[in-house]
Amino acid sequence: MNYPKLSDYISTWLNDYCTKSGLNGFVVGISGGIDSAVTSTLCARTGQSVSVVSMPIYQAKSQLDLAHQHIDWLCENFDNVQRHEVDLTPVFQSMEKHFPSSVQDALTMANTRSRLRMLLLYAYAGSEKKLVAGTGNKVEDFGVGFYTKYGDGGVDLSPIADLMKTEVYGLSKELGVIQGIQDAAPTDGLWEDNRTDESQLGATYAELEWAMEYSGDESELNDKQKETLATYRKFHNANKHKMEAIPVCEIPDAIRE
Repeated sequence: MNYPKLSDYISTWLNDYCTKSGLNGFVVGISGGIDSAVTSTLCARTGQSVSVVSMPIYQAKSQLDLAHQHIDWLCENFDNVQRHEVDLTPVFQSMEKHFPSSVQDALTMANTRSRLRMLLLYAYAGSEKKLVAGTGNKVEDFGVGFYTKYGDGGVDLSPIADLMKTEVYGLSKELGVIQGIQDAAPTDGLWEDNRTDESQLGATYAELEWAMEYSGDESELNDKQKETLATYRKFHNANKHKMEAIPVCEIPDAIRE
């Protein structure tokens, strides 16, 4: 991969899209992870106005520190970046207080965190007439569906969604993303125990990338490869509803007559 050309290509694509839309720039949620760091840097490189938003909810200090360090770095290097931090923990606590206890299982509330953040990003986007830039990569968005429907999956455009996770890391080096973020274990930041992506998925991103592209004879695979392929297919099949268009009940002409 030619990463200098790639960074220029994506930034140009972002700039062209924004210009044609007639809007004023981009809004990006900053988590302290590699995907949001790369996406926000690419947006900043366009020269368009960029609002970066830190939205902690019971957030681990290590994640919040990395988010602040990245925002500091962006503001030092790009004068078109505006920083915002809104602690959403009290809002989420209110939801915990008022949601029926019957719906407050761990996964539901983790997804609720993501959807709450989406609401804030679109509040900024609507107020500032900007586009919400998604931070999902190809493995997450089109492989295993590792994102929240109408949460971090609710965006206006997806600049890195055609890049594998390993390519996102390669691009982060080209862009000069701070080393702490490059070295941190990927996490969605939605769980109080700070669990990593790989612990939730049961495979590394490199392994999932291999499974996503594998089309050979499965009888030739070793046990570990077969296990990885099965893990990938389990998530891909379970999360297809996120990756496909919403089903529409199309009414036959005969009924309309």
